[in-house]
Amino acid sequence: MDVSITGRHLTISEGAREQVTDRLTTTIAKLKDRVIRAEVEFTKADSKGSPDDDIRCEITLRGKGPVVRACASASDKLVAFDRAEDKLKAQLRRAADRRKHRRGLRGSKELSELELAPIPSTASDEQVVPTTRVAGLDVTGDGPLVVREKRFATSPLTLAQALDEMELVGHDFFLYVDAETLEPSVVYRRRAYDYGVIHLSITEIAQQQAI
Repeated sequence: MDVSITGRHLTISEGAREQVTDRLTTTIAKLKDRVIRAEVEFTKADSKGSPDDDIRCEITLRGKGPVVRACASASDKLVAFDRAEDKLKAQLRRAADRRKHRRGLRGSKELSELELAPIPSTASDEQVVPTTRVAGLDVTGDGPLVVREKRFATSPLTLAQALDEMELVGHDFFLYVDAETLEPSVVYRRRAYDYGVIHLSITEIAQQQAI
């Protein structure tokens, strides 16, 4: 497994790199055969704010299936990593628990059998684009408005697959294309193990207006 540790607006000592690598390798030991690459990114905030949010740590696991990501902030790099690691463990536990409670949706595979997959690179976020057209607006840099547009390649998913991916990225909602109807859909967390799902049906009138 390849482990990448980077810092934005800060430096990472060799000692910190070794500690993070050792800890992360231990944390995902059960998934090491499925994880191709583990990325840890530390970012120091530019704006003035709470000292507790000075440094943000984001952990991302990439492989052959759904991506796993967790992030947290603190005033110290290793404390931020500790918090992000705790969130990562909690997300993996929730995904495993969801499988135990929802076996009928996707079979009875254990979490250790998950296949993690790469998602489009976010490296372009770090590049400053002089002028970008977003949602009908020409924006230079951040422009007068802070506008960001992202596009991701995806494949249709079942409801069970969408729930799994939502749990693994630690979000309260997940946008996907339904495999059966090919409708744009959103699954969201309600409480405990309760979820909701919204499907968008494109009407004939809307299609004519789009044309």
